[in-house]
Amino acid sequence: MRWGDRFGIRRWRGSRVTILDREATNADIESLRAFARSRKGVEFYVEPETFATDTTAVAIAADGEWTRRRVGSPQVIRKVARDLRLPVYDVQITGYPQRMRDYNERRKRQGGAASL
Repeated sequence: MRWGDRFGIRRWRGSRVTILDREATNADIESLRAFARSRKGVEFYVEPETFATDTTAVAIAADGEWTRRRVGSPQVIRKVARDLRLPVYDVQITGYPQRMRDYNERRKRQGGAASL
């Protein structure tokens, strides 16, 4: 493992990085871990890399609260989920859970923005 690559981001992603986005960092992964440890019923949803954005993961709590961070590759978030004993899904297969949409709707009615 390279110095500063605690979660294997560079190892799993390889040398290619999207053109318009910044790379995932250990801080991104730590943010997802902190979110998962501080809330109940968290599940991870992997979002594919695009031309403009690195692979991301959305952590969604039981009440629908969510946060999204870059992860570099699906293998990274799978390892994090395994370490935390939490489920991880491919959003292209499962879609987002209804509780996330409900949470966003509640926030919109209250005048607040969804989590970033």
